[in-house]
Amino acid sequence: MNQALQSVLFYHQETKHSQQRYARSLGYMDWATQPDPFRSYEPTKKIVLPLSDANPMPPYSLLDASLPNAPLLKESLSQLLQFSLGIAAWKVSGGSSWAVRCNASSGNLHPTEAYLILPPVLEEQNSKSTLFHYAPKNHALEILAEFETSFWESLQTGSFLIGLSSIVWREAWKYGERAFRYTQLDAGHAWQALVVSAKFLGWEITKIDTISHTDITKIMGLNQTQRFDENEIADMLLLVSPTQTDANISLDSLLQDLPQCYQGKANRLSPTMQDWEIITTIEQATSQNHQTQAKVQKSKVVRQPSANAKDVILHRRSIHVMDKEKSFITQEQFHILLQSVATSLDGNENATHLVIFVHRVQAYEAGLYLLLRNEKDRKTLQDFMHDTFIWEETPFKNLYCLEKNNLQLQSKIISCNQDIASDGAFSLGMLCNYTQQLHDFGAQRYKELYWECGAIGQQLYLEATSLGLSGTGIGCFLDDMMHDILGLTNNRFQILYHFTVGRGYVDSRIQTRPAYSKPRVV
Repeated sequence: MNQALQSVLFYHQETKHSQQRYARSLGYMDWATQPDPFRSYEPTKKIVLPLSDANPMPPYSLLDASLPNAPLLKESLSQLLQFSLGIAAWKVSGGSSWAVRCNASSGNLHPTEAYLILPPVLEEQNSKSTLFHYAPKNHALEILAEFETSFWESLQTGSFLIGLSSIVWREAWKYGERAFRYTQLDAGHAWQALVVSAKFLGWEITKIDTISHTDITKIMGLNQTQRFDENEIADMLLLVSPTQTDANISLDSLLQDLPQCYQGKANRLSPTMQDWEIITTIEQATSQNHQTQAKVQKSKVVRQPSANAKDVILHRRSIHVMDKEKSFITQEQFHILLQSVATSLDGNENATHLVIFVHRVQAYEAGLYLLLRNEKDRKTLQDFMHDTFIWEETPFKNLYCLEKNNLQLQSKIISCNQDIASDGAFSLGMLCNYTQQLHDFGAQRYKELYWECGAIGQQLYLEATSLGLSGTGIGCFLDDMMHDILGLTNNRFQILYHFTVGRGYVDSRIQTRPAYSKPRVV
């Protein structure tokens, strides 16, 4: 076993929560060093994007329909970003205010940054290809580099690139050593938020797996360390195109044509930082080349008539308190939620299954269920899990009842004693084929497993919102206690993320303000 893989296995084990101890953190909130949630580059030229509030959008229920392709213009680009990574609303309570974004984030700390590489399609580009940083606070693009390249000639007209990166310090400030897990979940949330927003423009997003971590870092300029006070790590590069395309493209010409040094220096996010050596180690261990995974067909979901997609996206929220008296849902709602994530979201073979604590679902007995998202794992799971599990088929394909019992208390305790895990309609844990995936694809796969879980979480958020329900991602859970519930005694399969769905309380003391005031000044 190589050193990088050993580092991944060590990190994951060390950052597990248990009844004996939580993963190491400061143990308190050091408000004096709270990171700025918004990155900016100065001095740079800004392009303020037009707000898309008045733009018509189809109903959310048409997410998987064949919609016409929008042309690549400033207006369509603005819509893509506003309804994926932009601010959904500002919340105000007392003397404090904070932004809620369209992409969910652990603790609302938002470690994910986005960079765009566009052909010369905007009038402000001076007929050159351009690397931008997206600044969600003002819904603007910051120009970091301009250059000539023939790269676009090999792609469909209207194609461009988006790079996602993570500033782990934003999460480590609050969560300490476990923070790397959360940054990668958030990258998955952001990825799926972009995928959903792109679909309503008739665009396709494909993750490019043929590029090295070093080259993604170079494209975004993150190797120019003199421009940064806090470390920022490259995560993924996405190809946006009018139709589904093969992401096995050559980026050689783009890499050759990039300037050596970009414009602007990143703003300092905190006056001081706490160094977590284990996070530096896991960042380095997972900074390896991507390896291509097995591809599968993405399926389409048939949904109930719903609200406008814009309204669904802007009203997505993380709920902190579930109303257990009102959290009963119908069988049809349950099946729609499951169907939205049952198959691959990105065209790669699934590595994640859903272990579901059913509490309040019509026509389903309370108990423990398993949604098998890849049938290849069925025999191994049956061999490794409790031999008392009944594996009873349900009306939903590949959903099995393992145990009939009221498990509300267990689900609450496992989720760090949080009532939201027991007071909703159901809660779930995302169970990943862990060590086999790491051995097959390398240490970088650790990040990708979290991206898959984060994408599932973002989709469940939107699907629940479209049905008038509430959802919440749960990053705090007792890892091995959850494995004990399942009878798993080794690390072949590991739980990486929890989620809950029900109906939440709305705190009337917190005011909601528009996301972007008019006029806006950058």
